[in-house]
Amino acid sequence: MQRVKTVLSATASLTPSLVCAGLFALFLTQPATAQPGDQIIYLDQGWSQAEREMYYQISQGSSVISYDIFLNLEAAGSQGLFRSDENSDRYGLIPQPANPRTNPDALPIGLSKTVIAQGRWKGEHIGMTCAACHNSQLNYQGKRLRIDGGVGNTFDMMAYVHALDDALQATRADTTKFDRLAARLGASSADAKAELRKRFESDAARVHEYRTRSLVTPVPWGPARIDAIAAIVNRLTADQPGIPENWSTPLAPTKPPFLWNAPQGSWTQWRGVQQDPIQRNLTETMGVFMPMDLRSKSPEEGLFDANAALLNLHRIEDALQRLAPPQWPEEVLGKIDRKQASMGKALFGTHCAGCHNAWPYTWTEPNKYGKRFIEVGLVPAKYVGTDPGQFEDLRPFAITGQLSSQLPPPYQGKDIVPTGVLYEVLQKRILAKALTQVKLTEAEAIELHGYRAFPLPPPPRGVYKAAPRDGVWATPPFMHNGSVPNLYEMLIPAKERTKKFYVGREFDPVKVGLDTSGKSGTFLLDTSLPGNSNAGHSFENGPRGNGVIGPLLTDAQRWAVVEYLKSIPEEAGRVTPFGGPPNARSGHGKWAGP
Repeated sequence: MQRVKTVLSATASLTPSLVCAGLFALFLTQPATAQPGDQIIYLDQGWSQAEREMYYQISQGSSVISYDIFLNLEAAGSQGLFRSDENSDRYGLIPQPANPRTNPDALPIGLSKTVIAQGRWKGEHIGMTCAACHNSQLNYQGKRLRIDGGVGNTFDMMAYVHALDDALQATRADTTKFDRLAARLGASSADAKAELRKRFESDAARVHEYRTRSLVTPVPWGPARIDAIAAIVNRLTADQPGIPENWSTPLAPTKPPFLWNAPQGSWTQWRGVQQDPIQRNLTETMGVFMPMDLRSKSPEEGLFDANAALLNLHRIEDALQRLAPPQWPEEVLGKIDRKQASMGKALFGTHCAGCHNAWPYTWTEPNKYGKRFIEVGLVPAKYVGTDPGQFEDLRPFAITGQLSSQLPPPYQGKDIVPTGVLYEVLQKRILAKALTQVKLTEAEAIELHGYRAFPLPPPPRGVYKAAPRDGVWATPPFMHNGSVPNLYEMLIPAKERTKKFYVGREFDPVKVGLDTSGKSGTFLLDTSLPGNSNAGHSFENGPRGNGVIGPLLTDAQRWAVVEYLKSIPEEAGRVTPFGGPPNARSGHGKWAGP
């Protein structure tokens, strides 16, 4: 493929005027660990280079370990640095060269420096960004397709945290390893080494607790999957309050959802339970090492304090409002059969559009701020029949301990309450206290909450979200838990799907999914294990419901639908207007059924 040189603005301004359709259609450069001939291809998703750079590296308030320790820490069993490009790539993070504007230390996409200027957590720390899980790279024949806001299809978060813990514990136990770390950091005197040791021990204990409490599970998640719900709830109700009895086994891993059209959607998250963007995003940060206080006696003494980077989270959400779904690059992955795609569009309208909204979308009625939102299908879990782990993952009740006095009636003073109640109260109290620190005007507060009208409607129960499918071709593996390797298998009877497959890094443009041969990825996903089922969403003859969502399709029909899914969006850089177009079609806010 011919190289394209594009001059990109380095400005930090993130105004809509930077969204120029076609200007950034393809930008090619060499990755830090590229092989000869490899190319990175940026598709036109409506973002400027400045927006992309911001998203990759901006801190969301996560604080894993000290920044200087991370930069100089050796991997376990090696004198090589843990932060090396080779090691980052091993666990599926995307290496990149240094960038003086946003990334002077050449961190991989998804890691950033979190600077806390004052207070008990003061210091510089390495943290995870949204892009660690919500950005991807599809490899095909030496080319690397960057999918901004996509599914982190290569990142194995569990394996990465395990490896970081191994590195810290090895350095903790090995005097020569620690001495080399001290030398790199210029800690040569006894006092300097003692101070470093104290800081190192605190960092190591934090990661070890996260590994052995929040993430411990008998079923490894593997690349592209995280049980975010259990990880967040465990930190909020068990780890941070110091009530280990509240721990739940994280047995319901899901793939990170793609983010284009998320700010515009009526509901987000796989269970369709969130509307307020700042609550959603801050809660996510709680699950990935955001410092917070759930042990002090009262709010006056520090209870509910947190390193809540609300303005950064708002900046990220603002950029996501201008993120377009990626268009299939025919010059890289092959031409689309337009006649077949047209047949597939008709079949999609008949069998799929009842749940999955299609462009130009059906929108809610305008709210009191004049904003519409894309109607997102909320399909009963028992109807679609996919893995139910998301609804069975958490223990039903939680001990309140020292937090009982902080609960609202009728739970105040109770020794035990439903786990969901304790979780919701704690994350809302943390957000509420953080909001008092940023001093927003009424207009700024409305914008921070995504123009959602309060009080919010009660979240639905027992449903899965069925969002629009534009750009879905770029988000393998499929199903909410990543248990289906390609789009073709989403259209066959569930019993005929591959039951064990390797999660590869090489893209398959034929069936539209991942290489399952084991040649480009060695994690074996076994769909018979808890949380991994690929049942449901089945096209087969028989009554609808209990996992059957459509009729048995012919092979020609399946390939036609696959071709249609490759063809949407139909134009590059098509950003969905936030708040809805003036001539929007209005829906009814309910699942329409197949």
